Amino acid sequence: MRGSCWWNRRTEQRFRHLAISTVKSVKIKILLCCCVAFTLLALSTSASSFVLWNNQTPPPPPRFLDSRKGYSIVMNTWKRYDLLKQSIKHYSSCPRLDSVHIVWSEPDPPSDVLLKYLHHVVKSKSKNGRLVKLKFDINKEDSLNNRFKEIKDLETDAVFSIDDDVIFPCSSVEFAFDVWQSAPDTMVGFVPRVHWVDSLEGNGNKFRYGGWWSVWWTGTYSMVLSKAAFFHKKYFNLYTTEMPSSIREYVTKNRNCEDIAMSFLVANATGAPPIWVKGKIFEIGSTGISSLGGHSERRTECVNRFAAVYRGMPLVSTSVKAVDSRNIWFW
Repeated sequence: MRGSCWWNRRTEQRFRHLAISTVKSVKIKILLCCCVAFTLLALSTSASSFVLWNNQTPPPPPRFLDSRKGYSIVMNTWKRYDLLKQSIKHYSSCPRLDSVHIVWSEPDPPSDVLLKYLHHVVKSKSKNGRLVKLKFDINKEDSLNNRFKEIKDLETDAVFSIDDDVIFPCSSVEFAFDVWQSAPDTMVGFVPRVHWVDSLEGNGNKFRYGGWWSVWWTGTYSMVLSKAAFFHKKYFNLYTTEMPSSIREYVTKNRNCEDIAMSFLVANATGAPPIWVKGKIFEIGSTGISSLGGHSERRTECVNRFAAVYRGMPLVSTSVKAVDSRNIWFW
């Protein structure tokens, strides 16, 4: 009897443990099923939301209908009509170009033949209902300061200052314009230059001007030349009315350094460096001021004279370069 009771007790305990473990297993399975069901429900909701979102018609890309969102070219020229024609023909096809202003400082006005040709070229290059405006800004005085005179009928905030003997692909110009829009108070350009303290003087108040090879060697720059640079149109007014007149007089007398003067003006107003944009430049002219002997020495004199007028050095050095990563393999 005692053996039988012991066996019954063991059997009862085994059934009890089995029942308990079965209940636990069922609870775990139920809990797992609930978790799986909840997860599937969440995923299906997200998927349906994604599908609904993905099926929506995307908004159309922004169109620059407001001319103030485009840019104007201000081109300096001097008795190089073939180069002028070639440059206008090229830039007229750039997508967001609003107008071209030709700075004319020659004693004779542009000929009817030249005017007819340029207007025809601009009209033929205009696309998608966009008509680029072409205007000549006639100046009586022959001065390099003319390229920075205020233009009353300028309809865009952005100005692309360019010489008639350099050409950049429209894609590069458009990219530089995008960069300028991110920092509209500074200068954004393709041709960097640098200054540094002249260590031979020893007092830190004298500076040297460095050309392209100095930029290449040091990896730094503090100016972008206005022969190919974007800046805000407000600097035309500041250059003509607010910048010390002695600088403008020096530029007129020496026929040099108006680009350095503009770099000083913008740096003094912003306290920030310019932005160098990487771009392929095509030199279509053969001669210029920079090809003359002693060019670097004269530019060094300009830097020191302008720094003395400002009572300090406003130029700010940087090593930043803007690169369009869509057009390169490694960046």
